Amino acid sequence: MVFSSTTFLFLFLPVVLIAYYNPFFKSVSVKNAILLLSSIFFYAWGEPVYVLLMLGSVLINWILGLVIDRNRENKKSKLALVTAVAVNLGILFVFKYLTFALENINALFHTDIDTLNITLPIGISFFTFQAMSYVIDVYRGDGEVQKNPCNTALYISFFPQLIAGPIVRYQTIADQIRERHENFDDFANGAYRFMIGFVKKVLIANNVAMVADGIFDSEVGSVASAWLGAVAYTLQIFFDFSGYSEMAIGLGKMFGFTFLENFDYPYISKSVSEFWRRWHISLGTWFRDYVYFPLGGSRVKKSRLVFNLFVVWTLTGIWHGANWTFVLWGLFYFVLLTVEKLTGFTKKLGFAGHIYTMLAVIIGWVLFRSDNISSAWTFLKAMFGFGSLPLYDSDTVFYLSNYKFFLILGIVCCFPILRAIKNKLKSGKTVLAVAAGIVMIALFLISITYTIKGTYNPFIYFNF
Repeated sequence: MVFSSTTFLFLFLPVVLIAYYNPFFKSVSVKNAILLLSSIFFYAWGEPVYVLLMLGSVLINWILGLVIDRNRENKKSKLALVTAVAVNLGILFVFKYLTFALENINALFHTDIDTLNITLPIGISFFTFQAMSYVIDVYRGDGEVQKNPCNTALYISFFPQLIAGPIVRYQTIADQIRERHENFDDFANGAYRFMIGFVKKVLIANNVAMVADGIFDSEVGSVASAWLGAVAYTLQIFFDFSGYSEMAIGLGKMFGFTFLENFDYPYISKSVSEFWRRWHISLGTWFRDYVYFPLGGSRVKKSRLVFNLFVVWTLTGIWHGANWTFVLWGLFYFVLLTVEKLTGFTKKLGFAGHIYTMLAVIIGWVLFRSDNISSAWTFLKAMFGFGSLPLYDSDTVFYLSNYKFFLILGIVCCFPILRAIKNKLKSGKTVLAVAAGIVMIALFLISITYTIKGTYNPFIYFNF
């Protein structure tokens, strides 16, 4: 079940809201039970078998959290932590990377080991990282252990962020699970955020995806079409994922939870370092706090800094998928970030820094989107005019003619125009605020018509 489906919009969400705000259910424990049962049903709708895997992960991490809390004065605490990390990473490896590993062993040693072809459970990377966050935070003393397994289950399985993030740290919402106070302003703000995310996803991401997929999934016919496909995918992945995150944050507010922001206009960045402070913030902070800082962070000698960055960005690439393109994508950013940190050259670039950053990001997304390294190399060569390709072709004209509105809209919305308007409205006239609300509702209704018509509606980050 996806947020931009009619089943979610017109059936699941209304039923959950009615049950949650039933005047007879006032205690937090009852409301938590409603959200937990709803979240399990939400996941089981798409993964009727793997819901048991997710619940098993919850149970194991809850037990190990208790073991850590009860044995803080002896070695059992550290052993439980190591066990939790090993179990969580083991689950990730088996279901996400085992087939990939066996395929590479077969190719390297000319063996014929059965590759199993295990189906990837939706959102496994997200709920596994949240489970590890819980155990590590309990070990560090950054959050109190949950004696109630249902509360632990709610933290890990809460449906707004269960299958595509943002990755919510345990210490962020531990207090909110125990006590929260819903109010109309938060609910209204949450509904508004949900509508913004819905419009981003359905109106922009889904339409530019038609351009990106059409060009990437066929032979590139010209330099212009290669650039058009790369730019379209750059827009698609941003509005797809930031739209989902926006909807998740909005849904959380509707139920009294406050999640941290996950995107902060990353395409206005003037360095790759700044880009990664603005893009997928929850993943970046997870690797920073649980990998980079424990390794020593940046307050080490240069050789150690390079090693730390190599570890973090290799893992970041691997986290995104079992394909050499993701590993190369992570190493690509490792090189760029290492050069930036060691030289600081981006501080002198000014506006040119923005051009450099976007060029690097677009090249990175080509690696990310391609099926294999060979396809990525072929696509990049087409972008930079290597070969005998014409400057443009009929595909370029077709896609620009049919999707120019969505491409332009996407580019415009990459800049903090909405934020500026929102800030202006806060200090402006009520009439303007009402007008902005009407426009948003209109766009939301238009987006719903696209959903009802059953148009193209993938979610990129469901793969992770």
